[in-house]
Amino acid sequence: MKSEVKKLDSTTREITIEVTGDIVKNKFEDVFKKISSEAKVPGFRPGHIPQDILEKNFSGHAHEAVLRELIPELYNKAIEKEALDVIDMPNISDVKLERNTLSFKASVEVTPEINLKNYKNIKINYKKPEVTLDDVKRFVDSLKEARKIDEVNDSFAKSLGYPTLSDLEKSLEMQLLNQKQTQERQKIENHLIETILKDLDFKVPQVMVNRQVEDMLRQTKLDMALKGMPRDKIDEQDKTLRENLQKDAQSQVKTYLVLAEIARRENIPVDEFMPRKVIELLLKEADWS
Repeated sequence: MKSEVKKLDSTTREITIEVTGDIVKNKFEDVFKKISSEAKVPGFRPGHIPQDILEKNFSGHAHEAVLRELIPELYNKAIEKEALDVIDMPNISDVKLERNTLSFKASVEVTPEINLKNYKNIKINYKKPEVTLDDVKRFVDSLKEARKIDEVNDSFAKSLGYPTLSDLEKSLEMQLLNQKQTQERQKIENHLIETILKDLDFKVPQVMVNRQVEDMLRQTKLDMALKGMPRDKIDEQDKTLRENLQKDAQSQVKTYLVLAEIARRENIPVDEFMPRKVIELLLKEADWS
């Protein structure tokens, strides 16, 4: 098998594939053998139909069967041979089949080339989260307002499942600290991603954006349904929702592609855990001084 890859743009490749000799010949023989065992031709038993009669009556069927079986097989071999990271179904064209030769072209969308430079030693301005007495007081006051009581005391704490007001305040302090730590970490992770993406300019494949929009759209519609919105009202907003989700979907796909590129360079498997593993690597390699 011969294959040649032509770069059409940053995310599109055209693969020319050609195979000659026994591969095509043997495939035709296999197909005609199967046709012979199944075909009904007056005067002949199945499996005993002469080859010339088979070819006269079933050449078109055989031609289609050979293409149907060989093209996917050869295409997959070419993708593996050329190490292409294909992200969508191919567009097959220029198909030419003879008894000993098959050639065709496959236009495919691939992940973009990302000119990723430094993604380590990114400077981080870390501010250790702290919880003040005022923070706790505001939290207690919000609980007080929610329950419309006049006084915050041990009785109030007991109504919330705590032995004393002091126990309640200690628990709220821990909750607030965990919340602030989570927010600070999210802020740092966003800073890492934004710093890496800042100077990167590459084409984001629209097919990946479309898939992301569909996933986000399904979740958005589910959320709307859970809030009690009628199905017809949700469907009426389909076009508007798609348009509104485009920008976020593009951003999410771009981020994913960059994380996947880092994963490739760091030999991290590209699976469902990949984004978190890459983020952990970036945090470990960052400049925390």
